[in-house]
Amino acid sequence: MNRIHFHRLAVWGLLMGFAAFFLAPLYVMLVTSFKGADEIRAGGLLALPSAPSLEAWGIAWSSACTGTDCNGLKPFFWNSVAMVVPAVLISTALGAVNGYVLTKWKFRGSELMFALLLFGVFMPLQVILLPMSQVLGWLGMANSIWGLVLVHILCGLPSTTLFFRNYYAALPDELIKAAMLDGAGFWRIFWRIVVPLSTPILVVTLIWQFTAIWNDFLFGVVFSGNDAKPVTVGLNNLANTSSTVKAYNVDMAAAMIAALPTLAVYLIAGKYFVRGLTAGAVKG
Repeated sequence: MNRIHFHRLAVWGLLMGFAAFFLAPLYVMLVTSFKGADEIRAGGLLALPSAPSLEAWGIAWSSACTGTDCNGLKPFFWNSVAMVVPAVLISTALGAVNGYVLTKWKFRGSELMFALLLFGVFMPLQVILLPMSQVLGWLGMANSIWGLVLVHILCGLPSTTLFFRNYYAALPDELIKAAMLDGAGFWRIFWRIVVPLSTPILVVTLIWQFTAIWNDFLFGVVFSGNDAKPVTVGLNNLANTSSTVKAYNVDMAAAMIAALPTLAVYLIAGKYFVRGLTAGAVKG
């Protein structure tokens, strides 16, 4: 075996070891969710289930107790869906328009505005909890799903604007100038020229926003009411609800249910996410 082959095998072995270490918790969660309580108590954390069952999944979905409520994760899951879809679409659309304006239709103070938006990317989210609560109260949107949607749109704008602004900066200005000479206006240029060239960064931003909003716990626990709590809050309540015997299989099944949408998104569109990043999503 020559030195090149040895180095390749060493690199692959190291990468496989890191992957196994990273995926081990997911494996344990998955196999535990298919086991019965007796089999879990018998030990064998890494062992495959002897008789796989979806009973724990059914309990986690529809009948597990999350505090005093015993309707499972189902209502929390659909609350998250109702929150994530409009928040992701609106924040992505506004970020695209912002990036388009800040690169191709610059105005006096545009660089300052971008700098202020960029500051929002690095600002700790905890500092906005109190003022955002007051704003939601003034708007009559406190403790509602639409209040959460508004919060995620506003907090997502800095990131989405940054992504689109950096991507659009690489688009040739000649395209915009040629379209203007042909009589095209602001929106026609945006829809006919810019948006069709934006597929890579659109995929990146949609995945980024979906993951960030779906997995958010801080805003969900602070700004949601009893009928508007997202799945992350429901999962926390389920895991912390005391009972005589801890049902680890139900807890693991609930965690998998909460994680399935983001896992599905990355499995389906992960390669497009990488392509979008290399196409300029985080350049500059």
